[in-house]
Amino acid sequence: MLDKLIFVINCGSSSLKFKIIDPIKKKTLLFGLAENFHNNNSIIKWNFNEKKKKIKFYNKITHKFILNYLVEKILKKNLLYDSIIGIGHRIVHGGEKFINSVLITDTVLEEIKKASIFAPLHNPIQVIGVKEMKKILPHLKNKQVAVFDTAFHQTIPIKSYLYALPIIFYKKYKIRRYGAHGTSHKYVTQIAAKFLNIKLHNFNCISCHLGNGSSITAINNGKSIDTSMGLTPLEGLVMGTRCGNIDPAIIFYMFNELNFDMDTIYNILTKKSGMLGLTNITSDFRYIEENYFKNNDIKIATDVFIHNLTKYIASYSVLMNNKIHAIIFTGGIGENSTLIREKTIKKLKILNFFIDKKLNNIFKYGKIGLISTNFSIPIIVIPTNEELMISQETFKIIYKIK
Repeated sequence: MLDKLIFVINCGSSSLKFKIIDPIKKKTLLFGLAENFHNNNSIIKWNFNEKKKKIKFYNKITHKFILNYLVEKILKKNLLYDSIIGIGHRIVHGGEKFINSVLITDTVLEEIKKASIFAPLHNPIQVIGVKEMKKILPHLKNKQVAVFDTAFHQTIPIKSYLYALPIIFYKKYKIRRYGAHGTSHKYVTQIAAKFLNIKLHNFNCISCHLGNGSSITAINNGKSIDTSMGLTPLEGLVMGTRCGNIDPAIIFYMFNELNFDMDTIYNILTKKSGMLGLTNITSDFRYIEENYFKNNDIKIATDVFIHNLTKYIASYSVLMNNKIHAIIFTGGIGENSTLIREKTIKKLKILNFFIDKKLNNIFKYGKIGLISTNFSIPIIVIPTNEELMISQETFKIIYKIK
């Protein structure tokens, strides 16, 4: 029998990622994804012992259904069930209440519900995941841990998180910058500090998590001091389908002059904008990179993405206590897009960043390494592993390890 495994669950709005991880050996034993919920073409695919399996469902599945299926049809069948000692849940938004990962109690669950106003597509679904696991694995109902995307950013100072609104909006309604992707930024920061042999409490870096959702974080002495996502994950960089920073008056214009209702506007800004909106074709950066020199709309959209990214990196560089130890690229785009990395770094020569083209082409598809020249500030590609971070946080909390 295997020892001390953590069941990591990441409930999305219409998908569910899962992993079984040994947090001590840092080994993933099983991982998979269920997606296309609520339609007639849902699937679940998983990998166990390097064997891939996939099941299609022709009825509309839900998170509750898939969690039961996972335990009964996959975990028990593969003899992993009895070795699970805890469940780690990725929770998108913890508000101001949570500065660390916590054991999930009824009180904690209520606070996660309250924070749903800031993450309406994620928190309610993640609450369902917690409740359902209590029913499915009742012997682990008190061994569930919430790991918050916002927790790592609770160290940012008030000058970074306050918006220039009447102060009552913060004091009464807690409208402020919270950030996201904190688990990823925390993980790659720790890995980068070890990679460069710098103590974490002395380490300054700029972490670029670039994926369908993208964010950038300024990190001083191992702690987040500013980040691009705001009250919600809509603010900041140009993303796959999200607009990032825009003039707020655009919303008034769309409402008053174009007669769009608020639901339509929200849908446009979150699901039809970003790279999808600019290219009018796709948000898939694999396609975008392949067609950058072939399609002018794709080139323009990509240049907008890079322009915004470089502005953030440049502005965060002045927050680094006079010393930048590294830039980190992570996330699906950050880890794999040689085009984005090369064109971004080319714009940052004034800050002493220089890319090595050969190394840039080597380090992708899960490889960690330096892609900078010898006379550059280090530029590191680090594959993120939020699930490993969640498993380790869960293990520490269950066993009360500081």
